[in-house]
Amino acid sequence: MTRQIRTSPAACDQSLHQAYDTALLDLDGVVYAGGRAIGHAVESLAAARADGMHLAYVTNNALRTPEAVAEHLGELGIPTEAAEVITSAQAVARLIAEQVEPGSKVLVIGGEGLRVALRERGLVPVESADEEGLAAVVQGYGGPDLAWGRFAEASYAINRGVPWYASNTDLTIPGARGIAPGNGAAVEVVRIATGAEPQVAGKPLPPMHRETVLRTGAKRPLVVGDRLDTDIEGAFNGEVDSLLVLTGVTDAEQLLRAEPRHRPTYVDRDLRGLLAGQPEVVPFAEGFRCGGWTAVALNSGVLELCGADESGEGGEEGTENGANGEGRDPLDGLRALCAAAWTAAAEGVCTLDAAKALARLGLQ
Repeated sequence: MTRQIRTSPAACDQSLHQAYDTALLDLDGVVYAGGRAIGHAVESLAAARADGMHLAYVTNNALRTPEAVAEHLGELGIPTEAAEVITSAQAVARLIAEQVEPGSKVLVIGGEGLRVALRERGLVPVESADEEGLAAVVQGYGGPDLAWGRFAEASYAINRGVPWYASNTDLTIPGARGIAPGNGAAVEVVRIATGAEPQVAGKPLPPMHRETVLRTGAKRPLVVGDRLDTDIEGAFNGEVDSLLVLTGVTDAEQLLRAEPRHRPTYVDRDLRGLLAGQPEVVPFAEGFRCGGWTAVALNSGVLELCGADESGEGGEEGTENGANGEGRDPLDGLRALCAAAWTAAAEGVCTLDAAKALARLGLQ
């Protein structure tokens, strides 16, 4: 069956935490960044949980154990059980265990999260490529202090024909000081040295979605993330709805240029979006309207944004809400722009110039 191409953010009359039974939340860039809680995350998650929504934290970061992640979330004011944390380390450990004999030795390039997940599956983590009977190499995010020599150790084993697995291939990871290299960047180092390709378990691929469903039992999940190429694509692959929050690596311009598999069901500023419904984006004249904004894809190759009281097409702006959109929600403007951009792009990527429109919304 051919899947329908998303050409607009969806509407939801209910608050999202009431419309879905489980939130599958990414961590880095959604709940915290650099170890610190992102604004409004703690109170929003508390309110959603108090109203009956189940929360599960699904992360491609394989560095820490579920227990360590749960402890950290508790320190931030988000009470969490270890069973509510699902990591790419768990997904890749299951993937390996399905392909090797019980008790097999696995060379670990990464942190404690990988070692604990391997032991949970009856496998034996080791540190040297020279181990006799080595069955696999697994690579996950090891943090900024991971020694360069670990990549060499992986390469020695892989070049001898040992199967290679990766927890995830996120090229970057958000932190308190900005964007840093992620496990995907480290995987590229080993790929260059070996010419090999790893089996990958993490988002957006099926092993991670399967691990999440098995561990949470979610019936009507909502994926909540900040990355188009992992969180949102993972939801697309799993055929479940998604909420993109703009607190991590994805900005408004990247969202407008999203290809179909990277287009979220909903978009909001931060986790307060869980506690609200989502406005409808409707066709209007030659464009799309949401709230007090109308967006149009012009033949000149520009995405134009107008207020409800403005003439558009370069005409004079009205003054009821101010020339810069005072009194209107910029997120409604972004939603309208998404509909115009995605409709114009159809199955491709929007190439229209949105710089002026995004600057007006303060989202450039």
